[in-house]
Amino acid sequence: MTDTQFDTTTYVKQMALLLDLQLPDEYIDGVVENFDRIRVIAQVVNEFPLAEEVEAAPVFEP
Repeated sequence: MTDTQFDTTTYVKQMALLLDLQLPDEYIDGVVENFDRIRVIAQVVNEFPLAEEVEAAPVFEP
């Protein structure tokens, strides 16, 4: 999916309906802005190259 095909406003409204979340109209713009920020951060993380031999740990141990 390319960025031009994803409509954050539609996504937020559909997820609010799906989750039965009473999201007032005055909050939608702020929620959409935050989802757009999250999307940019997630894109950076997802594009980070990992070596083939790296395996996900089944349990996080700091």
